[in-house]
Amino acid sequence: MDSSSLYFIIPVIIFALAFDFTNGMHDAANSISTIVSTRVLSPKQAVLWAAFFNFIAFAIFGTTVATTIGKGMIDINIVTPTIVLAGVLGAIAWNMITWYFGLPSSSSHALIGAYAGAAIVKGGFGVLIASGWTKTLIFIVAAPLIGMVLGYLLKVITSWIIYRRKLEHVNKWSRILQLFSAAAFSLGHGGNDAQKTMGIITSLLVVGGLLPNFDVPLWVVLSAHGAIALGTVTGGWRIVKTMGQKITKLRPIDGFCAETAAAISIFTSTHMGIPVSTTHVITGAISGAGSANRLSAVRWGVTARIVWAWLFTIPAAGLIAAFIYFLLRLIPGLG
Repeated sequence: MDSSSLYFIIPVIIFALAFDFTNGMHDAANSISTIVSTRVLSPKQAVLWAAFFNFIAFAIFGTTVATTIGKGMIDINIVTPTIVLAGVLGAIAWNMITWYFGLPSSSSHALIGAYAGAAIVKGGFGVLIASGWTKTLIFIVAAPLIGMVLGYLLKVITSWIIYRRKLEHVNKWSRILQLFSAAAFSLGHGGNDAQKTMGIITSLLVVGGLLPNFDVPLWVVLSAHGAIALGTVTGGWRIVKTMGQKITKLRPIDGFCAETAAAISIFTSTHMGIPVSTTHVITGAISGAGSANRLSAVRWGVTARIVWAWLFTIPAAGLIAAFIYFLLRLIPGLG
């Protein structure tokens, strides 16, 4: 590799970590919306709590999701630093658009959609690896449904347990339990989402000749977790309002059920190496926990608006990245 190529790879890595930062900022709502809305923690306490567990997730989870993203969805032989740059810029752009409008769309799907969009411009649809895309697309539908079902069941079970108990005792224990459920969800969020950026950076290092094979270096792991944790600290307050207040009214017991359900689903998906959307899962879990009280307790119109944002995320981010890649190819040396 010549020095000019190395000098190009370094800023691409910086942009990839910038995406990870926006992922944390955008998805902070996933980690803190329930615990803020139930007033168990203040907003400042909540983001620090979530960011801490986002970061230490590196010590618990492996890199199976990173492997799926890095070499299981796009033919790595077609990947170039320019494709990676266009992909992360496209994902950042979509994150900022949906953040501005307060839509909890999936940063994960923005990244894979943008990455694919840039790659398709260069190599056509044949660069897509069907097996990796199949399980990801299945979980676009399955993830929120799993979260919803688990959230509903946990709320029903806990309602049986607390039946005829004094409300002040229920709220006291629910608030304590929600600290643990929020921590578990933040672990899952950091463990799954940070790995997506790890996969992109590692594939870049491989195609750039800086790594002989696809093994995620420790500095990449720590950098990705650090970036997503810093992003979480900034908070995504527009989306917190949507997630925590507009879908359904949450009590501490509801927040505990939703976060626990989402954490179980994400832990399982991460173990299987599936890049699941934490946004999808927590939205489904909140809706499930709320509907256990009564179906009318959930504002299904808001949920439908969120679903539309999900459906558009992959193609929209892909189109943005494709356009960016087209522009980058006009720059001498980047074609």
